[in-house]
Amino acid sequence: MFKHPFNLNIMLTIRPARSFDRDEIWRCLAPVMRSGETYALPRHWSQRQVLSYWMQPLHRVYVALTADQQIVGTFYIRDNQQGGGSHTANAGFVASPGFGAGRAMAEFALQEAERLGYRAMQFNFVVSTNERAIALWHALGFSTLARVPEAFDHPKLGMVDALIMWRRLSSQPRVP
Repeated sequence: MFKHPFNLNIMLTIRPARSFDRDEIWRCLAPVMRSGETYALPRHWSQRQVLSYWMQPLHRVYVALTADQQIVGTFYIRDNQQGGGSHTANAGFVASPGFGAGRAMAEFALQEAERLGYRAMQFNFVVSTNERAIALWHALGFSTLARVPEAFDHPKLGMVDALIMWRRLSSQPRVP
């Protein structure tokens, strides 16, 4: 359980997603994917295509729920790379505003990734105009390793940079 940092009456539960969560996960994902401002995925993808990507077998998918069981965020954790790069986690996040789900999911994901044996977490493509996400990742100890010039075609701003961000989690070996 996580308490909202500004509204202590909001309690969130984070749990693994279930197949019956798909419609509510879509409700969270749809506005973000349609806006095309933060994910390098086709804006025209259908609900089926977006959910196939988000909930693919290599992703461990989670949801954040309010006390009345409303899903207000979702994220996945996966290997950043296969084989020799599988000790580093990668993740994707979408949160509905006003619930504190973004930070709660981020903190949970870091703990979960470490519990799963990952030694670090890396984001390969954080759109530079996603200032709230960048501020959150920096606050949680991520470093910006690189800035890729004009890597993202923002629908309103044109070509903008993308960041590669990284944070060490643990020096413990990963359990297969």
